[in-house]
Amino acid sequence: MFRPLLTASVAAALLFSQSPVLGQAKPAPAPAGSVVVLETAKGVLEIETYPGEAPKSVAHFLDLAKRGFYRGQRFHWVQPGLVQAGDPLSRDITKQKDWGTGGSGPNRSNKPIGVFEPSKRKFTRGIVALAYRPTWKPETADSMFFILLGPIPALEGKYTVLGKVIKGIEVADKIEMNEVIKNVTVR
Repeated sequence: MFRPLLTASVAAALLFSQSPVLGQAKPAPAPAGSVVVLETAKGVLEIETYPGEAPKSVAHFLDLAKRGFYRGQRFHWVQPGLVQAGDPLSRDITKQKDWGTGGSGPNRSNKPIGVFEPSKRKFTRGIVALAYRPTWKPETADSMFFILLGPIPALEGKYTVLGKVIKGIEVADKIEMNEVIKNVTVR
């Protein structure tokens, strides 16, 4: 009877594909999706999306990007550790006091429009997630998103991750308040 030998490389592959509990395979990471490209005066950011982890939220984000919704908006909130954009009110400098309250439509009345798809990912540098006002519920997240410039573990499990910056994170480091998104494409 022929029995194939377990080579060292095959044994290592099997060992590393198993979780700490023997016999339970580790789930494969969800495949990446489309890439959203944001062009600013500081440079270009490329965001790889995770549709397998947050299908409804990513589909909404991609739809807005494809329709040019983000074009001409400003990064309206810049804090140590993150930058945020996605409020259409930020196109109008005279409405600056209201920035952070707008959206693509229904959430302006603070009614849930979506579904909360919490992520199990670590909130590390480059993570892109949907934003919502602290006084609102996670289900009210709509068009606003933030990019982490460093790890912020306190946010884990509270926001829906859309993806991660795969190119241009150094551009995000340079973003200043009122930086304009000149163009957005999806590939």
